Amino acid sequence: MTGLSKTRLERMRDVMAGHVERGDVPGLVSLVSRRGEVHVEAFGVKSLDASDPMRRDTIFRIASMTKPVTAVAAMILVEECRLRLDEPVDRLLPELADRRVLVRLDGPLDQTVPARRPISVRDLLTLRMGFGYIMEVSSDYPIQKAASALQVLVGAPKPQSLPAPDEWIRGIGTLPLMHQPGERWMYDLGLDVLGVLIARAAGQPLPTFLRERVFEPLGMDDTGFSVPPEKLGRLASCYERDPRTGLFEVYDGARDSQWSRPPAFPAGASGLVSTADDYLAFCQMLLDKGRCGRERILSRPSVELMTRDQLTPEQRASAGIILGEGRGWGFGMSVVTRRDDLAATPGRFGWDGGLGTSGHSDPAEELVGILLTQRMMDSPEPPRVFTDFWTSAYQTIDD
Repeated sequence: MTGLSKTRLERMRDVMAGHVERGDVPGLVSLVSRRGEVHVEAFGVKSLDASDPMRRDTIFRIASMTKPVTAVAAMILVEECRLRLDEPVDRLLPELADRRVLVRLDGPLDQTVPARRPISVRDLLTLRMGFGYIMEVSSDYPIQKAASALQVLVGAPKPQSLPAPDEWIRGIGTLPLMHQPGERWMYDLGLDVLGVLIARAAGQPLPTFLRERVFEPLGMDDTGFSVPPEKLGRLASCYERDPRTGLFEVYDGARDSQWSRPPAFPAGASGLVSTADDYLAFCQMLLDKGRCGRERILSRPSVELMTRDQLTPEQRASAGIILGEGRGWGFGMSVVTRRDDLAATPGRFGWDGGLGTSGHSDPAEELVGILLTQRMMDSPEPPRVFTDFWTSAYQTIDD
C-alpha cells in the first residue's frame, strides 16, 4: 500500500490549481511519490506570452536544488579516496591556501589575521568555509563591494555572467575570509567552490563528471547546466514580481535564455536545469540510501552522513531565516531536526531553489515531494505556494 488518500490528493490538486488561477504563479508542476506510486499535476502555462500549457516534462531552472547534486558528486570522490572530508582544499585549490581573515566584517580589507586552520572539504559541503552572503544590510561593507566587483557573490543565478572556473577561483583567492574556517554557516559560496574542487579532483569538467557519474546512471536525461536547442521548446520562462506593481517581469525568457548555451562557469550551487521526473530519480536514490535499481551511486553510510545535521547551535544561529526554525544543514542540503509543522518530519532532507522550486525526501514517511514553478522567490522565507504544497502533500498520507 502507498498510504495516500485519493480524496486528499484531489484536495491537493485544487489547492495547487488555485495558486495558478489567482495569478500567484504563471504555472507549476507538483509531484508526490510514496512507496512507488507517483502523482504528478501540471497547471498553467510555461510562458505568459504564449499559450503553451505547462507539462510534466517542462524544464525548469532548479537553482539551489543543484546543491544536493554537487554534494553527491563530492561524496562519490570521497568514496574513491580522491577527496577526504577533513583534508585541506589547498592541494587542489592552491588559490585558497594561507587564508587571511577580516578582523571585523565591516572593516577594511587590509585589516586581517591569519586563518587558524585551512579550509576543508567538509567546510565546503557544510557552508562553513568562512565566506558567503551577509544577511544584514551591508552593501557598504568593503568586503561585499570587493566580492561584487569580482562577480563572486552575484545573487540570483546568471550563468552567462561568470568567468571560467580558474579565473573565478583566483578572484576568491585575492579576498580575505569573512570569518574563520568552520566558525559560521554562510550561504552559499562553498558549494560553488566545491564544484571547482570536484572538477580538479576528477580531472574533468563538472558537467562531464555529473553526467557520467550521476545523471546517466539515474536516467536524468533532461538535467544539466544548459538546455540543448532541440529541448528549448520545453523550457519555462522565469519571472520575478515587481513589488510596486505586482506584475510579473521576465527574469529569463525561454527563447533567449542564459541556459540556452553552456556556461563558462558551471555553478555547483545553483546552475542546473531539470524536470520533475529527473529530480525524482535523484531524490529517490537518496531515499533508497544511494541505490537506484541495480545501480549504486553512493553507499548507505555516505547518504546517512550527508543527511545528518552537521551544525553546532552557534553555527545554526548564524543561518537566521534561511534555514528557519527546527532545521539544520547536512552536506549540501537542509535537514529537519524538530517537528514544528505538519510537513516537518525529523530527518526530512532536501532544499529549495530561489527561482521557484522545492524538493525534499522524507525517510520516515517514504515520501518525495517536488514543486517546480517559474516565479522567483521574493525573500528567503518560503512563498505561500511552497508552504501550501508541503502541507497538501503531507495531508494526503492515509495510514
